[in-house]
Amino acid sequence: MCAISALVCGCKNDTTRTGWGMLDPDDSIIVLADTFPVTSGIDSCEAIISQPDSFLLGEMETDYGLLRASILTQLACPEGYVYPTGAEVDSICLFMYYSSWVGDGSAPIAINAYMLDKKTFTYSGTYPTDLNIDDYCTRDHSILVNRRIVAAQEKMDSLRNDDGTYTPMLRMRLNDNFMNYFWAIRSFEDQVSFNNKFKGLLLETSFGSSTILNVTDVALGVFYHFSYSKAGRDTTVNDVKAFYANSEVRTVNHIHYRDKAEWVESMKKDSDSYNYIVAPAGIYTRMCFPMARIVDSMQLKLAIDTLPDGEVRYKRPYVNLAQVRVDVENVFAGSSTEKVRNDWLQPASHMLMVNEKSMNRFFSDKELPSDTCALLSALTQGKDSAGNAIYYYTYDLSDLLTRQLRQDSLDSELNMILVPVSVSTGTTGAITAVRQQQTVSATKIRSAKNGVNLKLVYSGF
Repeated sequence: MCAISALVCGCKNDTTRTGWGMLDPDDSIIVLADTFPVTSGIDSCEAIISQPDSFLLGEMETDYGLLRASILTQLACPEGYVYPTGAEVDSICLFMYYSSWVGDGSAPIAINAYMLDKKTFTYSGTYPTDLNIDDYCTRDHSILVNRRIVAAQEKMDSLRNDDGTYTPMLRMRLNDNFMNYFWAIRSFEDQVSFNNKFKGLLLETSFGSSTILNVTDVALGVFYHFSYSKAGRDTTVNDVKAFYANSEVRTVNHIHYRDKAEWVESMKKDSDSYNYIVAPAGIYTRMCFPMARIVDSMQLKLAIDTLPDGEVRYKRPYVNLAQVRVDVENVFAGSSTEKVRNDWLQPASHMLMVNEKSMNRFFSDKELPSDTCALLSALTQGKDSAGNAIYYYTYDLSDLLTRQLRQDSLDSELNMILVPVSVSTGTTGAITAVRQQQTVSATKIRSAKNGVNLKLVYSGF
């Protein structure tokens, strides 16, 4: 009961020293509460690590610059597959499935495809979204019979499901030169040898600046026929062999924002009121926690006594609660008829707060959120005192700060970066992967100067 009372009292802004008058100072537990200011600002990187679970394709102008996205992908080798004896190729088609789009679904875009003819990827390699496409592909010859002109909302090739809905799909026939080249690959021993024969594909748009497709799957379909004799009769069979761009191979989303430096500087001018996190632009918000100030305040209140030699003894600190709430300012909640330009640029559904020093390692090593360097929050809806809907991310840095405070050397500031991420979960709901978000989002948050604080409850033992 005493410990519970101490914690309740410690949530006030005054200092509470449980049993201070009755116990030896070494045996007492001190519980305190405090609030510290946080600073924040825009942070920008040239590119993010490409680990997409879906891919952007297209081009469009936004308030955050002109975004252009292309796809470079290998195809999985069907190890051990053998075409039937006497099989002859009829055609090869490229299939591309997309789950949604942003921008104008009725605006025409032109899609083109090329073979990677210079080099390919290694499965374990790390590739940034700003890699040089010219290092992988010459773009000398399109492999399509004709470039495909399409509008995202059309259903010309789409698959109609049993429930009446459609799976958006594009089917593009590849030319005879590519067909003959790919058909000549007759052996499929392993992925490495297959990559040496066929390095992969480049998909990009050559017309249209109003639509970005969210591509979920890419595949080649090899249509062929063969004949066999049964009961004295010749029978012809038509079949298709699919080659997929799946998790067994590497796919890289090339992302480019025109005039990025200029509009980042423009956003920084607004930093006193608002900060921004834009994906997949690599625009983040840095939040700075005043560790030196926190330590000085805690030591002052956790001091036990002063020894004869002048050394001050302190209780061992433990952070019980270190809460930060990041308020989101740009959630659109109106009807579709009320939408205006860029209303589709919604906040990220998940936001990672990661230690700046650990950020590169976290994503390159495919780590999962932990209390020691990275905290994950989902976009949460609540209500303010007037009953109006509000949206925010919340983080508890208690374990992270406890770990920081017990280090032999401590930086004067702890810099944490807000990064939009996509989250994968297993059948039990446990998180299995966290990647830098490569779908389009824009999150406008209240800046630290506009009312963000670190609320701290801590103990001394």
